[in-house]
Amino acid sequence: MADNKGAIRRRATARKRQRRRKSGALYLDWPLVGKTVLRLVGGGLFLSILWTVLYLVVPVPGTTQMGWRALQGQEVRHDWVPLDEISPHLVRAVIASEDSKFCQHFGFDMEQIRLAWKDVQAGSGWRGASTISQQTAKNAFLWNGRDPVRKLAEAYFTGLEELIWPKRRVMEVYLNVAEWGDGLFGAEAAAQGRFGKSAAELTAYEASLLAAVLPSPNKWSANPPGPYVSRQAGTIRARMAVVRNEGLDKCVLD
Repeated sequence: MADNKGAIRRRATARKRQRRRKSGALYLDWPLVGKTVLRLVGGGLFLSILWTVLYLVVPVPGTTQMGWRALQGQEVRHDWVPLDEISPHLVRAVIASEDSKFCQHFGFDMEQIRLAWKDVQAGSGWRGASTISQQTAKNAFLWNGRDPVRKLAEAYFTGLEELIWPKRRVMEVYLNVAEWGDGLFGAEAAAQGRFGKSAAELTAYEASLLAAVLPSPNKWSANPPGPYVSRQAGTIRARMAVVRNEGLDKCVLD
């Protein structure tokens, strides 16, 4: 009896579809649409996880920002090196300048986000509150911009990388894909291009200069540094001592 009722319902549904199609009315098979959307979402999630796992063990070959600079006619230099071949001074410099809580948070600095939101409410505009983890997600997987879709994708990939990668890997990827101006991407290319030496040989002074220009690498120069960059680098060097003394780099350098 139950099978007969089911067959009757299916035939009735099929007749309704035929009538709607003949009448020219717009018809959507919502169950089919729902299944298609679920398959697309599921496939996207699977691919994003696979992509993140791949970058756990494989050097990031390039980024959208590198592609954009190449389209603008710049010669892009990107020389991937392991974290062990990057000066600890540069690790401490970027923690000191970009994200002092890097070893403590799970990808997001909620205190900085709250402060940024207060600034928005006060009419001061949105200021940067991105962590090194968020910047790594943006650089490695996404594109520059402030549109909501990109920000949501950044939050998603930040969570993925924090789940899948150790902090050392986050730092390693960050230092290898960060832009340092004039088509220089990554610590090795920046060290060679700005100071004529390898990333492993960077001094605390040189590392502080590179960290000082990270917010606007195509606007400011690390070598020779202008007055603003010199002041910022001095502040960063003072903070680097704090980073070292308080163990704020222990998740990377221990």
